[in-house]
Amino acid sequence: MTTRMYQLHDEYQYFLLHHGGKNTVTGSCHELRIDQYGILIDCGLFQGKDSASDPVTVLNIDFDIQHIEALLITHTHIDHIGRLPWLLAAGFDKPIYCTKATAALIPIMLEDGLKLQLGLNKKQRSLILERIERLIVPVEYGEWGNIKGKEVPSSWSLDKKQKSKKSHSLLVRFQPAGHILGSAYIEVKLPNDEIIVFSGDLGPSNTPLLPDPISPKSVDYLVIETTYGNKQHDDVSTRSQRLEKIVQKSLQDGGVILIPAFSVGRTQEILFDIERLIEHSIQTKTTSDDFWQQLPIILDSPLALKVTKEYERFKQLWNDECTALDKSKNARHPLSFDQLITVDNHKEHTRLVNRLASTNEPAIVVAASGMCSGGRIMNYLQALLPHTQTDVILAGFQAYGTLGRELQEGENHVYISNEKIKVEAEVHSMSGYSAHADQTDLLRFIEGIEKSPKKIFLIHGEPEVKGKFKELLKARFTSDVIV
Repeated sequence: MTTRMYQLHDEYQYFLLHHGGKNTVTGSCHELRIDQYGILIDCGLFQGKDSASDPVTVLNIDFDIQHIEALLITHTHIDHIGRLPWLLAAGFDKPIYCTKATAALIPIMLEDGLKLQLGLNKKQRSLILERIERLIVPVEYGEWGNIKGKEVPSSWSLDKKQKSKKSHSLLVRFQPAGHILGSAYIEVKLPNDEIIVFSGDLGPSNTPLLPDPISPKSVDYLVIETTYGNKQHDDVSTRSQRLEKIVQKSLQDGGVILIPAFSVGRTQEILFDIERLIEHSIQTKTTSDDFWQQLPIILDSPLALKVTKEYERFKQLWNDECTALDKSKNARHPLSFDQLITVDNHKEHTRLVNRLASTNEPAIVVAASGMCSGGRIMNYLQALLPHTQTDVILAGFQAYGTLGRELQEGENHVYISNEKIKVEAEVHSMSGYSAHADQTDLLRFIEGIEKSPKKIFLIHGEPEVKGKFKELLKARFTSDVIV
């Protein structure tokens, strides 16, 4: 993979390098190099067409890491942490900084990947995860911390004397990004006191679980994602209404609703909205709403169940509305309710797939993966896509080369496990459930910075999208925009 180096400052030896996620929406891995040392921001897995050419090669760490002093993790989606085991295999043994919630989620997410992708047994997975956990340094949101060269700090240090002894120390701060639990954008103060910000993945506005990201006050260099730099999402405030209409229609047709969903973020928001709709039906007590109270809501994802428990554990990171609901004596729990059925083992999963395929009884099934590129959702799709009563709700970005993208683009036939499957199901795309900021949200984040950055680097987006977003930024800001 070709890595290009961008010099940030004409006078100082500050460079930005991209080892993944530059012209794609997967494989995020960026390096900030200062003189002779550097730090990495994320080390993600390539997915979809980004890994199709040579799935083995793209896992390898094909760049020098001898000078890397630390790894900073923005959040735990696999396209941001999935190559961590390969980074360790390449010899990395430096601190891994992330928020406390991210630190809790990293082992959960990676264990699933190591099991499914590499087929490693429990002991093998434990050895890798133990090595990673020993390197993790959890940090608080909003606090500046010091990365001090070749020393491995056990915690953040703000000792000015220590800083003066290390000419290559860096101040770093994690700020809420509103994308998923624990997600952050990262501010790095360079030795000349300029600030570079790595956005990670920014969340949309007005989501029901997490607070909106707040723009940093001062930024000299902004490295920002552009996943939806050319699109507007459906209004978050009306997405539950659209979900309700799809469910009502499906109930009339008597079929199954399949929702492929990422285990972190998307699943929890979908469950939140479904629970709100059920609660509303209880309050209104109309005859048609009885369907809602009898409808099985099936969460068939052990990983999503583990992650949902972490959402409940880190309630202090919820937004005010969700926190108020959770504390209300009369409210049902926003992420746990009586109609929620969880499927733990594979035998139970297989039995359920066969039952739904033969009876086509009404049910909502939420299962990973969100792009239909693996996981338990594949068995449901293989069995139920040929049924006209089936509805599939695609609730997030579908990368090129994934089954989800094929369904989104209206393919009449798809291949699952080398079997040609006719698509008779109705497929719905609901961008209101995207965990990514849309064009308006991205612009709002940039406009919230008090002074326009000197340079804006567009990453984590498809080339055409980045090109359109660049033209929009050049018309609004004085910044040098780099694609």
